[in-house]
Amino acid sequence: MTTSSGADPRLVASIRDLLAARDAGKTICPSEAARAVGGDEWRDLMQPARDAAHELVVSGEVEVTQGGEVVDVRTASGPVRIRRAH
Repeated sequence: MTTSSGADPRLVASIRDLLAARDAGKTICPSEAARAVGGDEWRDLMQPARDAAHELVVSGEVEVTQGGEVVDVRTASGPVRIRRAH
């Protein structure tokens, strides 16, 4: 199942849940959401997890960072982190 933007709602919910369990200002890795949803098959969910993060960026809920700087998750290469929007 996907949302109108194409993001998997299970991954969107997982990102929200993981961030809710963290202290303010703390980050998560998209792989944490992928693992929570996909179990042993989590690697196949890495791009969908980044897509879910992008949906949450668009809605103003989160920011995606790399090296502490806010980046566009659609164009960033390499590891990124997700945090609640400031």
